[in-house]
Amino acid sequence: MINSELKEYVEREILPRYDHFDTAHRRDHVETVIEAALRLAEGYDVDLDMVYTIAAYHDTGLAYGRERHHNESRRIILEDRELDRWFTREQIATMADAAEDHRASSKNEPRTIYGRIVAEADRVIDSNTIIRRTIQYTLTHHPELDREEGYARMVEHLREKYDYGGYLKLWIEESDNAKRLNELRAIIANKVRLRELYDTIYDEEKTV
Repeated sequence: MINSELKEYVEREILPRYDHFDTAHRRDHVETVIEAALRLAEGYDVDLDMVYTIAAYHDTGLAYGRERHHNESRRIILEDRELDRWFTREQIATMADAAEDHRASSKNEPRTIYGRIVAEADRVIDSNTIIRRTIQYTLTHHPELDREEGYARMVEHLREKYDYGGYLKLWIEESDNAKRLNELRAIIANKVRLRELYDTIYDEEKTV
């Protein structure tokens, strides 16, 4: 059970920050990551309040740009003195490390089990969701791209991140992500299916 005062603070002061991010990283995303992280944490001897907090803060650094958002998320945790009400400075440092380590493009394994849990939870590998989030990101950050250019960008991103040899790494063997990653790779390899999904989701997002 998460500390009620901590949860109240996070829901009041932290989660609303996600309402101002791009559509792929809004409140539904952080809530999904929190839920997944707490579920993964059940198999480990960890502090659930820490897992909850790391997951809640993990993308707050997006307020300062995507490229260094993991570093900014670390800074936000370290500088939030309200967290002293529930955690020691050592625990806060561990949470800051975990937030910094969550980024999918990181070449290094997360330093602690907390980092591995939240990094794995942030993967949330669902083929339709990943394709939709990629399209949403392109529409928000690259509105100058037309349909075909957006499709080319999506294919490049999916191959670079999720395909065999891609930079995405999974850290929790017991998670369902390995199976789902193989399903996504099959879609990436099936050009007809991938294009069908793209066109359907693209049209849906353009009408929002």
